[in-house]
Amino acid sequence: MGAKRAYRNRTDSEVAVLDALIERPEGGMTVLELRTRTDVTIDELETALGNLKRADLISVEKNGDRTVILPDESVVPDPERKEEPSIIERIRDRLPF
Repeated sequence: MGAKRAYRNRTDSEVAVLDALIERPEGGMTVLELRTRTDVTIDELETALGNLKRADLISVEKNGDRTVILPDESVVPDPERKEEPSIIERIRDRLPF
């Protein structure tokens, strides 16, 4: 499961961070965990986290002695609700590739 389609127009590193965070929406992830789950450099990760924080798509919480990053609820897709395929996806499904 990945981030909602509405958030897929961001940079590759931001989408990678959101997708990784959505795998564990309740517990969140530390920066080191995000670094191992995403294929981005530490500089790209820092930029992505800053941009996502400014856009209010992530939050940072102190959890005991750990600082964890959590996705905003608006980013996490509802597992029971199936998203409608986009017009591009419907056209691609009909063409013989």
